[in-house]
Amino acid sequence: MIYFDNAATTKPYSEALDTFMKVNGVYFANPSSIHSFGGRVEKLIAQSRKQIASIMDINEKEVIFTSGGTESNNLGIKGAALQYRNRGKHIITTKIEHPSVSNTMKQLESLGYTVTYLDVNESGVVDPEDVGKAIRPDTILVSIMHVNNEVGSVQPIKEIGSLLKKHSRILFHVDGVQAFGKIPVSLQDHHIDLYSISAHKIHGLKGTGMLYVRDGVILSAILSGGEQEGNVRSGTENTGGIVSFAKAMRLYQEESRDSLNKMKDIQRYLRKQLGTMPGVTVHTPQEGSAPHILNFSIEGFKSEVVIHALDRHEVYVSTTSACSSKKSKPSQTLLSMGVGEKLADRAIRVSLSYHNTMEEAERFISLLKQETAQLEKTMRRSR
Repeated sequence: MIYFDNAATTKPYSEALDTFMKVNGVYFANPSSIHSFGGRVEKLIAQSRKQIASIMDINEKEVIFTSGGTESNNLGIKGAALQYRNRGKHIITTKIEHPSVSNTMKQLESLGYTVTYLDVNESGVVDPEDVGKAIRPDTILVSIMHVNNEVGSVQPIKEIGSLLKKHSRILFHVDGVQAFGKIPVSLQDHHIDLYSISAHKIHGLKGTGMLYVRDGVILSAILSGGEQEGNVRSGTENTGGIVSFAKAMRLYQEESRDSLNKMKDIQRYLRKQLGTMPGVTVHTPQEGSAPHILNFSIEGFKSEVVIHALDRHEVYVSTTSACSSKKSKPSQTLLSMGVGEKLADRAIRVSLSYHNTMEEAERFISLLKQETAQLEKTMRRSR
């Protein structure tokens, strides 16, 4: 099997799975219980929070555990919008955000908020100057992803953060789900107030994530209940998921140091080989892109046809975001980059992990050439 759909989800580390099973099997008490057993479970969560804070160079109380990237984005955006609505109801974002951001914006618009959706250039990158021009007296939040989940374009987060530093009343939320462990970020130096991370993108388990909330930022809770997570995110904590998340984050950071260059080499090889194939257009920018995503189209072939052809060989790639892949619509990201609708409808996304090998990349290219040649023959016979 060749698994090239790691932007959708990654295979959990065996150590993360073992930790999850052990914690749920042994430390199953409710961490909110006042007895000593509950206290030991609560201590496990505190230790995990401390480990994650150390890895990210932040304060422990700035770590809010969630169920994943979607909840982190919703909590960051809605929590800020509701808390600071008396300052204004204007929000700035881009046209290429993940559905957990774009659909949250639509919901806020239905509640009376105004949202400015910024264009991106042909590389899928927003211009910081456009962010500055969009700021109004009633702007309370800017939300821009760090790495685009479809084409891998890296947004100028540092420059945008520096710009927003001059506007102390505006919060800066960044969806870092595709960036963490691949693209360096300093939450303090980049002046980021809210940053979303998901465990299952870094070989942790589905159902766990976190939102960095800068000390001093107040969010309205969107889940009310038992006042867990500093009364920002109520609900009995997913202890096994949290502890295994901390372990996965540590292992992922170690792998990043050892394997990032290998991942870049594989991406470069794939880009070069795709460039030799007739009718192939690579949409991921040559410069300023994440090392794990490569998006391309093959003229004349719908993406679903190619994906199913590769599937027969147990080679797994995808079309757009996994959250949008079952919708029969061209990629909004590619359309925003100026790609024609027909070509956008043929987009294929390859996404790597630190566990992929050059041999897998070579096999993938060989099978892709083989299958597209066969499909071409079949199409010629049917004409």
